[in-house]
Amino acid sequence: MSTPRLRKIALLTTGALIGGALTISIQAFADKNSSSILPLEELRTFAEVFGRIKQDYVEPVEDKKLLNEAIKGMLSGLDPHSDYYDPEAFKEFREGTQGEFGGLGIEIGAEDGLVKVVAPIEDTPAQKAGIKSGDLIVKIDETPVRGLSLNDAVKKMRGAAGSKVTLTIARKTESKPLVFTLTRAIIKTKSVKSRMLEPGFGYVRITQFQEHTTENFAQALSQLYKDNKTPLKGMVLDLRDDPGGVLHGAVGVSAAFLPADALVVYTEGRVSDSKMRLYANPRDYQRSKGAGYYANVPAAIKNVPLVVLVNGGSASASEIVAGALQDHKRAVIVGTQTFGKGSVQSVLPLSNNGGIKMTTARYFTPNGRSIQAKGIVPDIQVEESNDAMASLRIREADLEHHLQNPNDPAETTKPAVKASAPKPAANADKPEKTDKAGKNGEGSETPPDVQLNQALNILKVQQILIKKTPS
Repeated sequence: MSTPRLRKIALLTTGALIGGALTISIQAFADKNSSSILPLEELRTFAEVFGRIKQDYVEPVEDKKLLNEAIKGMLSGLDPHSDYYDPEAFKEFREGTQGEFGGLGIEIGAEDGLVKVVAPIEDTPAQKAGIKSGDLIVKIDETPVRGLSLNDAVKKMRGAAGSKVTLTIARKTESKPLVFTLTRAIIKTKSVKSRMLEPGFGYVRITQFQEHTTENFAQALSQLYKDNKTPLKGMVLDLRDDPGGVLHGAVGVSAAFLPADALVVYTEGRVSDSKMRLYANPRDYQRSKGAGYYANVPAAIKNVPLVVLVNGGSASASEIVAGALQDHKRAVIVGTQTFGKGSVQSVLPLSNNGGIKMTTARYFTPNGRSIQAKGIVPDIQVEESNDAMASLRIREADLEHHLQNPNDPAETTKPAVKASAPKPAANADKPEKTDKAGKNGEGSETPPDVQLNQALNILKVQQILIKKTPS
């Protein structure tokens, strides 16, 4: 049973997810501006255009279609993350966020009437087929994408598990379009994965923030301590290519490492419900009463040396976690600049059984930073192994109609310290041979994870410094 505090958090922190399992709260907002004077001149223009289409368009068009498209345009023209769902689409949207459905597993954004891939979700058909961040989707089956709303693009890519869909992709590194025929699958991503990198050093990866991410994260931390049998010397939290998810998940993960009641994030919007301050307190992230999620996690987790890995695919909820830990000086942020989505969306039901997803707030890190169209700048910059693909990543600032950063434009973020690529650390992510042939028909090896190896080296240096510090 959700607490009243959490029922108030009717907020999303992601873009459009194809196949992503998200759970949201639905909350109706009172129309506080219902008495506002309508813009009669603009409405006359709208009615004139409506009449011209009805009279002169080459084919008859139903009134319902015209009005639905007008509403979609009204929302999608605001920013890349707002959208309208007709009753059928809203039903599918709610089912998709509350359960399983057939899809491809791609986080997408709108750009100049086109659809760009923000990040493929790990262990999904899109990721396995080789869809990359920055890819431009040109066609879905035989339907050109230009002019489609994100909602329509999502509907065309979803479908029954086992059915096929063909995506035509434009990639800057390729002279010709790439064609991928994908088989839809039930998308049920495992959001938390963990293992020991080597004795004393743990690793947890969060692929996206779902309804149960916090409790699964707590279980993973407990298991790491059991597997290590001694206190951890350091830990890596991997948020690379994590497109975000539910807000309370970001608060819960941050709370594992922060002091009780430390501020994690606050939001600012026009209506009172969009103004919140969320803390490292179970009331702001725990979905049920009883023992806290972290009851079985050793208290030492609050002080274990921590490195957080981020990149251009780390968005929204991922940026909330990275920003909170960076502001509280609780972790060293390593990698490349993040996506820069600093807005919050609310899902609001309508009287016609449809609904809208609308940006209702901006969020800010504990120190008052907005990362909108800017992102989190890592403390130590380490480029990705595949520099060519890193250069193709799109960020919030690249999306059409993105919100502006409310902070003073003259305000700058301290530049990241650049680090050279280290030698692979022992026993950390050894390359594995693949069974896929390269362009020349020869087998290839997975390149070493430069960023992860650097993170492990940083933790080892911290251990050396700790031992040298006088007691």
